Amino acid sequence: MYIASQKRKENIAEYLLYMWNIEDIIRANGLDIQRIKDNVIDRSNLDEAQRKELTEWYESLIDMMRREGVTERGHLQINKNVLSDMVRLHQALLKDPKFPKYTAEFYRALPYIVELRSKAGEEKAGEIETCFNALYGMLMLRLQSKEITPDTANAIKEISSFIALLAHYYKLDSEDKLFDNDDQPAE
Repeated sequence: MYIASQKRKENIAEYLLYMWNIEDIIRANGLDIQRIKDNVIDRSNLDEAQRKELTEWYESLIDMMRREGVTERGHLQINKNVLSDMVRLHQALLKDPKFPKYTAEFYRALPYIVELRSKAGEEKAGEIETCFNALYGMLMLRLQSKEITPDTANAIKEISSFIALLAHYYKLDSEDKLFDNDDQPAE
């Protein structure tokens, strides 16, 4: 909860990946708050009040996951909303000729996005969702100490660079600083 709050303010891409990981942690613990207390909360260096607050946060996420039917897979609506916001910003940036750097980053990453979407059978997933699926998959591979091919590493590097720029613009947009006073992009 504390990490999520900080990441949401600082880097929306890291926040979304973190929240996807929290969903998986909840699932790995069988949506059982006692197991989450034993395996996650009690292992953190928090005082009693913070542990209580973190427990309540996990309980609310568990409740949302049950109500939204994402106990086995899928993402919470709050996380889908973040992704949708990022997609809307992505589309706006591509349409605006004042963001050539963003457009160039996107087109540099696009061949990798298309290839990954095809390999993963994600034809229905949009570009941004595919990027996050790839980044999250890389995170999981690293956590499992699995080998990463040079081609995959290169694809992730391009996608990561693109998503980092989108996250930067998202932060500027959320602070109403995407454009300077003279309507020029704050690149």
